[in-house]
Amino acid sequence: MRGSLRTFIGTATLSLALSTVVLSEAAYAAKPVGSDKGATTEQSGGSDDTGIYAAARIQYSGSVAKNGGTGNVTSSDVTWTPPPCWYAPYLGAKDFKKKMSKDLENAASAPGMTGHAGAAIGETKRHYEDDYGWADTPGYKDYNVEKDGEGMFWAGVENPNEPDILKRTSCTDLPFWVDNGEAPPPQYEEAITPEILAALAYQHMQLPDTEVSLKPEGTTKVNLPTWAWLDKAVFDEVRATASINAPGFALQATTTAKPVSLKLEPGTDDAETYPASGECTINADGSIGEPYAQGKADRTPPCGITYLRSSGNGTYNLQATITWEIAWTGTGGAGGDLPDGTFGNDQAVTVQEIQAINR
Repeated sequence: MRGSLRTFIGTATLSLALSTVVLSEAAYAAKPVGSDKGATTEQSGGSDDTGIYAAARIQYSGSVAKNGGTGNVTSSDVTWTPPPCWYAPYLGAKDFKKKMSKDLENAASAPGMTGHAGAAIGETKRHYEDDYGWADTPGYKDYNVEKDGEGMFWAGVENPNEPDILKRTSCTDLPFWVDNGEAPPPQYEEAITPEILAALAYQHMQLPDTEVSLKPEGTTKVNLPTWAWLDKAVFDEVRATASINAPGFALQATTTAKPVSLKLEPGTDDAETYPASGECTINADGSIGEPYAQGKADRTPPCGITYLRSSGNGTYNLQATITWEIAWTGTGGAGGDLPDGTFGNDQAVTVQEIQAINR
């Protein structure tokens, strides 16, 4: 029954009256982004022109993209995606009655509101006003106003960064009541949880633009080993936190990205990498590779490249991609792992022939 009647009524009514757009407007206050330095991107609440307090919104802090945008982390698991939508606290009983009853009245009076659409609106009114329910979905008497302050109605929220509109608008069940301190009914699998917040923090996470140190720097010679390394001081853990707060309900999750390896791709097949795989693992002290120093010219670098052909009048595009191990912790001791993330930087390298001097 849940998959038919409730979803049909919810889809028809929300598209005509509520719409999840109300719940997903960005309303971000942009602030600078830092690598776990406390920078934040906030989603503010507030009142609309009806005087009703807006839906509880997710707040992001830590190393996150500006203006609520998607961060720069690429998941190593191509099948993994952040949640396209979810259910979250929306309005208290009195505010919900004010909002929903007005929307239903406007929708019912719209031209051509007959057939299935008109029936859906009528059934929705019965559901919230006359205690009409079905299967695992109880009805409400007068929009539950007798319980105002004791809980909230929850409703679907779109992920504004989800490109697939069908996925983004798939949380179409009618708004439902949740008592303060209680978990949402189990049939709402997309109800907001610490794990969903962790995935959203992952989606918004901004990793630092870390440029690999090279020696020789910028310009090297054919058959001359180029050393590559990253100091621990510029290569550290990054954290992003997502939280949601509403009367009687609060959750948060922090996603942590820990650097584990650096992969070098020379930008040409005419090159050798060290190690041969091009994958430089992290050292015990948190650095990667080893800085070049005088006296090491005849040694093979633990992390680096030897170019075998000149770049001519151009440059080679060296790509340095860092792999980050990602885990999360959240409210109530929840936690776990998320797919590794990667982020790469490009660096132009000029490779010259070694000039011989004839005497």
